[in-house]
Amino acid sequence: MFDIGWSELVVIGVVALIAIGPKELPGVLRMVGQWIGKARRMAGEFQGQFNEAMREAEMADIKKTFDDASAAAKDLSPVNLLADLNKDVTDAMKIDQPVMTPTTPEPPTPATFIEAETHAPEVEIPGPTTPVPDAKAS
Repeated sequence: MFDIGWSELVVIGVVALIAIGPKELPGVLRMVGQWIGKARRMAGEFQGQFNEAMREAEMADIKKTFDDASAAAKDLSPVNLLADLNKDVTDAMKIDQPVMTPTTPEPPTPATFIEAETHAPEVEIPGPTTPVPDAKAS
């Protein structure tokens, strides 16, 4: 974490021996060790709580995903599929029902044709026309 090598530790130890003195150095080292131990315990406790919170969040996400998948699977159950299919077919049959039922017409009698010819207006059928000259050919 701090990247302190052995040479730096030796320099710190010599300075501490000179500044504190040989008589009080073991007590100071014990107190520094206790502080480091408390700091490590607090860091471990914090890391444990953080990891537990992460696991709970992951479990909540997994539970949500599982609930979504089970709801989707419930929608795909055979009973629901058949009910949806039945409803769709019923709706399609309602839309496609004919408005009027077709009846078969009676075949025309020869007298009907004669009456139609007498009452029909005369239509003049035009004869062949002269071709129009093409404008591009000129």
